[in-house]
This record gives sequence, structure tokens and C-alpha cells, in this order.
Amino acid sequence: MSSTPAAPARTPLRDMLEGMPPLATLGPVIALTIACAFFASQSDRFLTGQNFSLILQQVMVVGVLAIGQTLVILTAGIDLSCGMVMALGTIVMTKFTVDYGINAYLAIFCGLAVCAAFGFLNGALVTYVKLPPFIVTLGTLNIAFAITQIYSGSQTISGLPAALEFFGSTFKLGQTAVSYGTVLMLAMFLVTWYVLRETAPGRHVYALGNNPEATRLMGIKTNRQLIAIYTLAGFIYGIAGLLLVARTGVGDPNAGQTDNLDSITAVVLGGISLFGGRGIILGALIGAVIVGVFRNGLTLMGVASVYQILITGILVIVAVATDQLSRRKG
Repeated sequence: MSSTPAAPARTPLRDMLEGMPPLATLGPVIALTIACAFFASQSDRFLTGQNFSLILQQVMVVGVLAIGQTLVILTAGIDLSCGMVMALGTIVMTKFTVDYGINAYLAIFCGLAVCAAFGFLNGALVTYVKLPPFIVTLGTLNIAFAITQIYSGSQTISGLPAALEFFGSTFKLGQTAVSYGTVLMLAMFLVTWYVLRETAPGRHVYALGNNPEATRLMGIKTNRQLIAIYTLAGFIYGIAGLLLVARTGVGDPNAGQTDNLDSITAVVLGGISLFGGRGIILGALIGAVIVGVFRNGLTLMGVASVYQILITGILVIVAVATDQLSRRKG
């Protein structure tokens, strides 16, 4: 007579451990906490409201880019064109207002539309031509770069109206100056988190990254959804461009050339899987802040910028290796 093994006894500790978020979620928070504690011990200026506000201002552009990048990566894709699409959007906004005298708000709309159009192009090539996202976005990266240089004449555009610089201005929160761009970035992360977590279209994004064929058999129009995701990502890159213009006060055709890698770094450090279907959008915010904290803390310590790049590279490899090991274990 066979007997069924008894289930492990339930204990408060066991229930607590099972209720905790997975390591992929906790890892970035732990890493950020350790980094902050370390740099606080090395510099008295690190743990100040003004310094943290500065860090958020420094990462707000990459943070917004990381929102669009996360949406694409959750579908098991990748977007290498985001930085240059953003740069093209900034040139359209600034050139339309300064050189053509177009209303600033209309110019902003045109810049956002151009970025969204590039996103649509990426999505259409990925879905209907069946090209790998890496190849598609590598191609559109070069196209966007060339158009930006040709259209701007490789010249920086200055003398911008106040509407384009609004998000670079600040307000006082206690003794700390906080930029409106930082508030916009945080609001966008919260809205995206809610949509991905609480709405059917958001859950479809995860389903598309986990198993596109099963998602299609569920009756979801996967091609249409993928194009919509890439288009929305392009639109978000345009918002990042607006924040960049507000922060720098110019339209720079040479901007954004490494921001694609910075956005991917933020996503990876935030515990979002490069293989799609797993991760929390707020992790991308934490990942961007981790990079900002390391660069800010090492600068306060007087460490050369080349070592900042070295440490960032090591962190990325560790994060991807952790994700890979987690998938194998699963």
C-alpha cells in the first residue's frame, strides 16, 4: 500500500519567504541600497536632497528612453535606434521653432510625430518583413543619424522659446530644487506600471514576450499589437528628446549617440529579462538610478570617468548572467 509523502509543514517564516518578490525584483533594490550606503560613507555630500535631485535630473532622459526600451524588450525585441530617433526629434522641434518660426507646441507635436513614425517603421519591418529587431533598429539608427546631420547641417540650434525649456526649470520642495522634467519622468513610470499591471493591453505585452504563438491563438492580433508597441516606444523617445532640449537648452545633432546603450543598461540592471516576458517597469527606473548613483558617487570621490564606464560594464554582465541563470533554473 503506497503512501503519499506529507506536505512540508507551514511556518510563518516559510509563508513570509514565499510571499517575498523574486530575486530579479529585489536584486536592483538591494544593489541600489548598497551603492548608496557605500558612497554615503565616502562623501558627506552624497546623502543630500540637492544631490539626489541632481542625480534624477541627470538620468531623466535615459530613464524615459528606458520606458520605451522596456516595452520593446518585454516583447523579446530590442531597440538600438532610440537615442538617434530622440536626437532627430529634438532637431525637428528646435529647428521648426527657431528657423521656421512655428508655434512651439506645434513644433513639439511634429517632433513627437517624427519619432513615433520611426517607431512605426521599426514595428512594421519586424512584423511584416520578419526582420530581427536587432538588424532593423541598427539600420534605422543609421538612417536617423544621417537625417539628423543632413537636416541640421551638423549645427547646434540655440535661442529656444520658453515652452521648449519648461521641463528644465525647477521648483522648491523644502530646500531642494526639483525639475519639472524629473516629475514628468516619475509620472510616466507610474502610469506605465499601472497600464502593464492592471490593464488587458498591458498583460498582452507580457504574453507576447512569453509566447507569441500562444498569444495569437488566444485571438490577440499580435502583429497589430507589436506595431503599436514600437510606435508608442518611438513616441516616448520623442518625450525624452523634449526633456533633453529642456535640460541642455539647445538642439544638438550629436546628442543621443550612446543613449541607446545607456537605456539598455538601465533595463538590464532593473531586472528586466532581455529574453522577454519578465520584469517590472519600475525596475528600469531603479536601473537608471543605479547608473546615476555610481557615476555621481565616483565623481564625488574623484574617480576618473573611465572607471565609471568599467564598473557599469561589469554590472551589466552580472545582471545578464543572473537573468540567464534564473531562466535555466526555472
